[in-house]
Amino acid sequence: MSTISKTFFFKITTTYVYNKGEKDYPKTFAGLTKRDGSFIVSRTKIDNFTLNDLKGKHIIGGRKGGMPEMTLEYTLKENGIDPKKDLTIDTSIAFSAMSGAFIGGTGDFVTLFEPNALELTKQNLGYTVAYLGALGGEVPYTAYNARKSYIEKNPDIIKGFSKAIDKALKYVEKENAETIANHIIDYFPNTSLNDLITIVDEYKKGDAWKKDISINEEEWNHIQDIIISAGLLDTYAPYQDLIDTTNFNS
Repeated sequence: MSTISKTFFFKITTTYVYNKGEKDYPKTFAGLTKRDGSFIVSRTKIDNFTLNDLKGKHIIGGRKGGMPEMTLEYTLKENGIDPKKDLTIDTSIAFSAMSGAFIGGTGDFVTLFEPNALELTKQNLGYTVAYLGALGGEVPYTAYNARKSYIEKNPDIIKGFSKAIDKALKYVEKENAETIANHIIDYFPNTSLNDLITIVDEYKKGDAWKKDISINEEEWNHIQDIIISAGLLDTYAPYQDLIDTTNFNS
């Protein structure tokens, strides 16, 4: 990781590398999204859905140790539901096959990112009942990292990159879903403009994007709460070591 990378798993990988004693460990210098991006889709329509509706059910939860699955388990625990005893969370199905498995009859619920969730609802094969990101709370979900040495040796590149991301976040905050969708439609050749507008609107309503690139210590600790709860992290990694705040609010 000698250059800049974007990852959904920085909260795991950076802490693992740091905790193993690597001196030139990756640091996170800019945040992009602040919530898990997946939705809970039900096989049947449920009015006024609550997490209690998952009790006794079979849900395709994604890869064990993946952020959506960990967020789901954490959220259930926080609401007094035992993810091991009160329902079945299926982690045996590959990420790319989750939607197909659900369509084929597996599970009562599935967690899906867009546009997969929307595709199921359009075909009347499922009903989106909750945004998992809203249930799981604010975390530094998608972020940009680089090795510590790269950040130290290339401050102008990091600053310029950070400013570009920050500008984009402020644009997304200000503009409506239709305007945003029209600007990014070329990057989604398999998605119609109307669907893209719907998806952007859903994420805006769900408060998925950060307002700026900054990541605060509360968010950082919360993502570690989730990972520790999943049994994949033993101790908290220090905010001041793993998060580079140089260009926050600049």
